[in-house]
Amino acid sequence: MIPKDEITRIMEKYYHTRELTIGVIGTHSALEVCRGAKDEDFKTIVICQKNREKTYSKYFVSRERFGKKVGIVDEVLVLEKFSEIAREEVQEELRRKSTLLVPHRGLSVYVGYETIENLLKIPIFGNRYLLKIEERGIDLNQYKLLEKAGIPYPRILRSPEEIDGPVIVKVSEAARQYERGFFIVSSAKEFEEKSAALIEKKLIAREALEKAVIEELVVGAPFNFNFFYSPLDGEIELLGIDMRRQTNIDGLLRLPATQQLEVLKYVVVRNIEVGHVACTIRESLLERAFELAEKFVKTTQETHSPGVIGPFALQGIVTPGPPHEEIVVYDVSVRVPGSPGTKFTPYSENLWGFPISVGRRIAFEIREALRQDKLEKILT
Repeated sequence: MIPKDEITRIMEKYYHTRELTIGVIGTHSALEVCRGAKDEDFKTIVICQKNREKTYSKYFVSRERFGKKVGIVDEVLVLEKFSEIAREEVQEELRRKSTLLVPHRGLSVYVGYETIENLLKIPIFGNRYLLKIEERGIDLNQYKLLEKAGIPYPRILRSPEEIDGPVIVKVSEAARQYERGFFIVSSAKEFEEKSAALIEKKLIAREALEKAVIEELVVGAPFNFNFFYSPLDGEIELLGIDMRRQTNIDGLLRLPATQQLEVLKYVVVRNIEVGHVACTIRESLLERAFELAEKFVKTTQETHSPGVIGPFALQGIVTPGPPHEEIVVYDVSVRVPGSPGTKFTPYSENLWGFPISVGRRIAFEIREALRQDKLEKILT
């Protein structure tokens, strides 16, 4: 673990410049982070992997067009691999530019929790020590936090032998271990048959199957609640709600049932997230969503001090009851949730008077912390 006073010393140097740069890994939500940073008059830098930089270095780079300033990426730093951000010379360059790093899923996947916690001596917006709770294989994972917080979540089965009804099996893909494969079964026999077929097709690996999560299948309407917690005043905001677009299951669901059955003879169902759709929820359910968010924030403050900082998402299913609708949380994000369309829902405008994206809300928090000389409250 990086000593807290070491990050504090780095931040003290940043205070002197007052010219901060918002940095982000070039994938996932980098454009949203950069747009928000530019809206609050920060400089931006995107750390890219070689051959994956064109989106940022060409299409959205800051430049002049027709006499107007366009683009949101002021500088691109291209590395052979994202993980090279941990090299001392790279870190020194980022510190020289007074860079604050905004984490998203790409940082966790490509750089890794060990590096983030122990080697990355760049101030990070949010709680770097909380990121790993998203991984189900650790002791104090998101399920333990949900249980401690008293938040409804799907029943977790310890082995295939416990399957007594429909379950969803979450297992890492063979080719991309950071992507989770899903399959649905309703018995131990079906579990063996389906997993064997997926292993044969090389979609999952047998060793990954041993670490799979077998989760009760909760049937209802899916909603991702995208919140923001401000340590500066202790308030929780709902920035927006969305639902996922996934391939190839979205395509299959668009077919009539008879055609689905025919296609499934040749196609394996996949649940790879490729996009999001902004949506709203019935207003009477908002109070319950906020209650769950408050419980989650309080629990993380007890288990991973200082707890959640900035954006987090509770991904849930709204079930019909009885006695009434309930929100069951099946996944948690404790960083930029990766849904830039949330600002097109009414919730941030209802609070602030104008739509505000996750990226801009982060930049606004940084700007306010700088004004109050309280950067240490939002950075680790």
